[in-house]
Amino acid sequence: MSKHQKNRIDLIEEKLETMTKTKWAKGMRITSGVTWNLFLLFIVVGLTLVVFAGSVGAGYFASLVAKEPLRSKQEMRDAIFTYEETSELYLAGNIYIGKVNSDIERKETKLESVSPFVIDAVFATEDEYFAQHEGIVPKAIFRGLLQDVTNSDNQTGGSTLTQQLIKNQILTNEVSYERKAKEMLLAMRIEHFMTKDEILEAYLNIIPYGRNSNGQNIAGIETAAGGIFALKAAKLNLPQAAFIAGLPQAPFAYTPFKSGGGLKEQEFLQPGINRMKTVLFRMKETGYITEQQYNEAIVYDITKDFREPVMRANERYPYLTQEIQNRTVDILAGIIAEKDGVDAERLEQEDKLREKYSILATRSMKNDGYRIYSTVNKDLYDKMNEVGNDFESYGFTYTREVKDSHSGEVEFAEDPVQVGAIMIENSTGKILSFIGGRGHEHEALNHATQAFRQNGSAMKPLLVYAPAIEYGVIGAGSPVVDVKFSVKQANGSMWTPSNYTKSMEYGIIPAREALSKSLNLATARLYRDILDRRPAEFLDKMGISKLLPGDYVNPSTSYGGMTVGMSVEENTNAFATFANGGQFIDAYIVEKIEDMDGNIVYQHEIEPVDVFSPETSYIVTDMLRDVVKTGGTGSQVTQNMKFNTDLAAKTGTTQGYGDAWLVGYNPNVSLGVWLGYKDRTRSLYYGLEKQTLHPTTRTSMLFARIMNAANEVTPEIVGASAKFSRPNGVVEKSFCGISGLAPSAACSSAGLVKTDLFNAKVMLPTKPDDSITSSSYVSVKGTRYLALPSTPSEFVSSGGTGVNQVFIDRMLGPWGGDASKLFPANSAFASHVVSGAIFNADDVAPAPVNVSLNGTTITWGNSPSNDVIGYYVYDNNVKIGTIRDGSSNSFTVGSGSYSVKAVDITGRLSNGSNAVTIAAPEPEEEVIETPPTENVPPVTPPPVTEDGNDGGTPPPTSGDDETGE
Repeated sequence: MSKHQKNRIDLIEEKLETMTKTKWAKGMRITSGVTWNLFLLFIVVGLTLVVFAGSVGAGYFASLVAKEPLRSKQEMRDAIFTYEETSELYLAGNIYIGKVNSDIERKETKLESVSPFVIDAVFATEDEYFAQHEGIVPKAIFRGLLQDVTNSDNQTGGSTLTQQLIKNQILTNEVSYERKAKEMLLAMRIEHFMTKDEILEAYLNIIPYGRNSNGQNIAGIETAAGGIFALKAAKLNLPQAAFIAGLPQAPFAYTPFKSGGGLKEQEFLQPGINRMKTVLFRMKETGYITEQQYNEAIVYDITKDFREPVMRANERYPYLTQEIQNRTVDILAGIIAEKDGVDAERLEQEDKLREKYSILATRSMKNDGYRIYSTVNKDLYDKMNEVGNDFESYGFTYTREVKDSHSGEVEFAEDPVQVGAIMIENSTGKILSFIGGRGHEHEALNHATQAFRQNGSAMKPLLVYAPAIEYGVIGAGSPVVDVKFSVKQANGSMWTPSNYTKSMEYGIIPAREALSKSLNLATARLYRDILDRRPAEFLDKMGISKLLPGDYVNPSTSYGGMTVGMSVEENTNAFATFANGGQFIDAYIVEKIEDMDGNIVYQHEIEPVDVFSPETSYIVTDMLRDVVKTGGTGSQVTQNMKFNTDLAAKTGTTQGYGDAWLVGYNPNVSLGVWLGYKDRTRSLYYGLEKQTLHPTTRTSMLFARIMNAANEVTPEIVGASAKFSRPNGVVEKSFCGISGLAPSAACSSAGLVKTDLFNAKVMLPTKPDDSITSSSYVSVKGTRYLALPSTPSEFVSSGGTGVNQVFIDRMLGPWGGDASKLFPANSAFASHVVSGAIFNADDVAPAPVNVSLNGTTITWGNSPSNDVIGYYVYDNNVKIGTIRDGSSNSFTVGSGSYSVKAVDITGRLSNGSNAVTIAAPEPEEEVIETPPTENVPPVTPPPVTEDGNDGGTPPPTSGDDETGE
């Protein structure tokens, strides 16, 4: 330091010392000291308060999150990425038809499939500092806290995208400081476990966006783009992106659509449009768009882009979507229960357990984003239901009173004839199509799959004829007995069934004819012969689900009298067993289920069940071919079909025509049709006089039209040219037609030998027939009976074919019956065989007849008595002729007085008829010719008048009068 500098410092110090000795300087020094000390005190107190407040805040924050468990990285990632996605429905050929019914609709998308405008709009509106923050923005939190404490009207919010994601996926929407604290904590943690792109993508997939054009709640950007603008998220333009980005602040206030679907009125659209403009402004202010883009977007008419409402899948296909969803729930319930270690049998038997897993499966089906693939062919389904809708011959529609559950008012509802129909692919069990009913608005019940009704005579081949052939009891043409009986049932009542025509008995008749004519008496008797083998177990193997213990033993089950009944699906599926060579393949409608990542959750597998042999199946099929031929109950089917195919079928009606069925199949497909009222006591038929078609006529017509439609739209599925192949074990063998035994010489000479199909593996007619005897017989109304000792000999024929008592007892069996009905007039054997029974004659003389004359022939009608074997003709009480039963009731006569008496089998005569007389002709006078004489004068003719008549006779007159009018 220089001397000069040292002097200057000394001078300054001297001056300062002088100044401090002054009065004001002393005061200043004291004041500054106090101020400084106070400042230091405030700093210390302030820091202490800050530390204290921070400690209290930290403690409070810690207390708020104390119960929040420490979640692992994987737990948090799983929770974030596990968001509900609406499952989708597909038909055969991967044809998308829509989404399942759910509370909220959502479809997942990837970040790269979202328009950049959407991402920029979300950043500008929801989280400007998304790229920089680590889960929270402190100043935004303090701003939000201050607004909350001061109850400010301007609530700007303080949640980042990460916090909103945490709130929606891990926490709840509860408004509390505890939830907010947990949200901040978890947001900071998840930022360490997920990338920014992952967080943004998850946010865009979970955030609610109000409603779509149908009024359904929606979430996720892809669903919002489609539901509001009918676009993919990648195709959204700037105004559209801004509109959607503005929705999450108030989804249901800003959505353009009403809760029931359709566009809101203009005044209620404006808040959403204003919100869109706010988003655009923020995008401009934050630099995401230019001034020009903003100016163009702000005047954009967004309302022209809002989509029109479209019918949902459950509205377009209510029966179909509901059926697929129901089956999916059943499948998923089994899968979930299996994962929980629950046995499938327990799940089936325990109602509460099944209910629990059905609820879980329903949630999963709706919200887990499955792709559910069905077997139904869309073209076939559309066409089949078109045929069902257009069918004009269902019958009368009733109205019934119903009380509105809300208002309590009584209204009238329609009760139409309902329909259920289903088509199944035989070889796979795929349900190709169905008709669920006459309109979901009438009844939501699917009558093809969910309605259980007695199946009438459609039961006969399933429960009686096929088992009887399988057991080796009959072949296709074996004789069965159609004779009335009456037996006492277990409950003490008498069971006295009858055929469709109550008075009709066909006697001994081939089994195939009994089936094609659908005879109840023959079926019931055959069923009695096999009942001890429990043939209903075949029904169980074929998936008939509602069998009760009584159905296994009740004889009336043989022609459809089940306690509960079966669905159209079950009945049709059972018939397909014959088409499959005796293997039952369970029908199904869900082909596979995939999760949202394309992993197969479920794949249907075919599991054939052996029920009947191929031989039995073919023989039954051949018998059922006769049903649709002339004389069969389903002959009108082929009359209405426009193409030929190898078709086997069976009709069925229940008591009082409450139900009408027709089930048929060719080698490729099986089709079942049912008609009936919801009220089972209502009849489908009131006779031709009521102008109603017979129920079987209606089912035949509808069956044929559905087959025509199926062959039109899916000929490759119907396979009209396919033929059933006869197995080697099915052979043709001859047998005695009345006994089913091997032909004897007597059977052959009587012309009773028949030939038909047999299952060579279980039955061939080898024992020679021993039923035939030679007898004298008399005919009564076309049927042969043993002559009585008192029967007049002129009515008796000798050398006839009779049957012995052993045969009669064997054929009638334990249920007995009138042996005289074994060969009634309508039997094919009546003209060949004596019944073997003694005819029970009336106890009185036969009733007389009335005779009329036609030229030289007298004729008369049949006596109303039941035991008449013929007639005697009398001339003046002298018998001149004998007319046997079955001959023409006429006799050629000459002059005389004629009458007729009826003769009964005991020889009694009726009173004489009225007499008719033919007079003897007058004898002709003898004409004697005289030879001409000579010289006889000529005769002079009378004079002729002008009109050309002789004078003795007036001219004829015209029918017209003189005026000619």
